[in-house]
Amino acid sequence: MTPTIRILVVDDSPFMRKSLQKMLEEAPDLRVVATARDGIDALEKIQEHKPDIVTLDIEMPRMDGLTCLKKIMADFPMPVLMVSSLTQEGAQSTLEALSIGALDFIPKENSFASMSILQIQQDLQDKVRRLATSPRFHKPSATTPTPSPVPAAGKPGTLPKAAAPPSGSALGSSPQAELLVIGSSTGGPKALQDILPALPANLQVACLVVQHMPSTFTKPFADRLDGLCQVHVKEAEQGEPLKAGTVYIAPGGLHMTYGARGPKGCIELSTEPVSSLHRPSVDVLFLSVAELFRGQVLAGILTGMGSDGAKGMEQLKHKGAHTLAESEESCVVYGMPRAAVERGCVDVVAPLSDIPGHLRRHFKI
Repeated sequence: MTPTIRILVVDDSPFMRKSLQKMLEEAPDLRVVATARDGIDALEKIQEHKPDIVTLDIEMPRMDGLTCLKKIMADFPMPVLMVSSLTQEGAQSTLEALSIGALDFIPKENSFASMSILQIQQDLQDKVRRLATSPRFHKPSATTPTPSPVPAAGKPGTLPKAAAPPSGSALGSSPQAELLVIGSSTGGPKALQDILPALPANLQVACLVVQHMPSTFTKPFADRLDGLCQVHVKEAEQGEPLKAGTVYIAPGGLHMTYGARGPKGCIELSTEPVSSLHRPSVDVLFLSVAELFRGQVLAGILTGMGSDGAKGMEQLKHKGAHTLAESEESCVVYGMPRAAVERGCVDVVAPLSDIPGHLRRHFKI
């Protein structure tokens, strides 16, 4: 029997509290144990009801969502899902919340009466389920495949397809990479904020990043990273030539692909394929690099729900790319990395804290 997930809904709007509760409780495994009208009320309800997860509004009287989130992380560390407006101000506050410790966010619709109501409800339910059991707050289960040691030189030995590949320094002696590509989703903003500042200012390659994110969020996100990193970080623009030492963030709502024009290639942006589950899509980027890039590639998949990127990483591996994935222990959601591991196309699985070291082995600094 599936255990019931206990939820606290925090919002200053009675309508929003009721709407969120209704959408959540239409799933038999989700139960709203309490609602709160502001941050002060929320902290009291957390102590009283001990929920598995909190949905948290940002703009509230008495105590706003960011202040409340800081207190939750300090005193009652638990999964928090932000309810965010899709405005520029909402983007800035949401990115701050993700930096503080919130695991993800959902868009706050003014009425929840749009044509996309069923999709919003499904996304809300899926995220609550995934985040409530996040490895960030719960140890991975005993049945999870663990990294296998690197086989001794000269001895036969292959890894089962569903098992994790070596977690040691298998990339340490590999050639210098000429392009870095990264894909991430749920938990990705914080993961990227942790690893990209480790890239050196004199990085000799370009880096292409797909992070699942709304269109109003990607430029503020790129600007935020630019202020934290030694390399230049920007939202990608159509047709711009790739430059060493620059990280390009795919714009929300558009696919980013590698274009072969120019001495080092260029950025191509498009709404095609429209059939893709995500836009931007990690698979779309990775497949374009596998098809058109002629140099050595280092590809990474970080935390995220679903399987986006696994197919593209498999093609990159077939073309000789070096590949790595974030391990379950540090993932917010071990979905995308797991899908790549299960395809047998990952060279190294490593916790987030070790990934900067793996990246730096590939670049001349």
